[in-house]
Amino acid sequence: MRFLPPNQEDANLLVGMETSDDAGVYQINNEQAIVQSVDFFTPVVDDPYAFGQIAAANALSDIYAMGAKPLTAMNLVSFPVGKLKMEVLAKILQGGSEKIREAGAVLVGGHSIDDPEPKYGLSVTGIVHPDHVLSNANAKPGDFLVFTKPLGVGIITTGIKRGIVSPEAEAEVIKVMATLNKGAAAAAIAVGVNAVTDVTGFGLLGHLHEMLEASACSAEVYAEAVPVLDSVWDCIRQKAIPGGTEANRRHLENKVDFQAEVKEELRLVLHDAITSGGLLLSVPEDRVDSLINQLQEHNTLAAAVIGRVKKGDRGRIAVSSRA
Repeated sequence: MRFLPPNQEDANLLVGMETSDDAGVYQINNEQAIVQSVDFFTPVVDDPYAFGQIAAANALSDIYAMGAKPLTAMNLVSFPVGKLKMEVLAKILQGGSEKIREAGAVLVGGHSIDDPEPKYGLSVTGIVHPDHVLSNANAKPGDFLVFTKPLGVGIITTGIKRGIVSPEAEAEVIKVMATLNKGAAAAAIAVGVNAVTDVTGFGLLGHLHEMLEASACSAEVYAEAVPVLDSVWDCIRQKAIPGGTEANRRHLENKVDFQAEVKEELRLVLHDAITSGGLLLSVPEDRVDSLINQLQEHNTLAAAVIGRVKKGDRGRIAVSSRA
């Protein structure tokens, strides 16, 4: 973010670019603030309907991570008109539309271009009370870290592209990516957590590092407590490692300390560049049990205590085998 111009001075800008948060938040009156985000990418699976669902869920996740309710969405489409049938685009848009509807938001338009490579995503606007904004910048020493989806998505989708993933494992990873973080956000709001971020391209450790930088804290992660999709291990054995995962590892090389007992395969998963991951929640110790109960009541895919926020070097992460 260093190469971007600074935020314009505006007292109503509650969350801008400084803390690498999930969305921008702008107060419009004493009772309302709008939350804005945008995200799109190339297909991570072959099925166009599933791709549409995943891309929409991924974009909506930024709004949930701020504690907001999605209101409206706009399609962002790049599509090779002369190369692929329009029926493919129709399925992508159908998948996205159904996820927008599931989120309780309204599709109000969009923009498309003719492009050699298909891409799809959303610009999303949400709403939240200015006093109830969640962000990645308020984690406190002593907080527990809770995560709401299993890891391994990036590695497995790379395996899908190489034809080494079973149909059952492919269906499982699509379900994970297409699941909205709506229930996880509702649980976080009900309990009152200190900080939230959604885990996507920078991986679990990358997004945790951003949270810790923004909050001026450090943390310990319990590697074996992190939920992981079973099919990831076979993909790792067959070297299906995304370039983004390797890049994440290089970027965090001097920011993460691994205990010797943490296996190499698990280190890769913790760095995995994923799509439409879960929410990473920093919650006070006296509320962690309530949060787990709320997550389970909302049927989130995981509700795992995976670490703890600590005092220490800003942004530094220690990864131990277990608590």
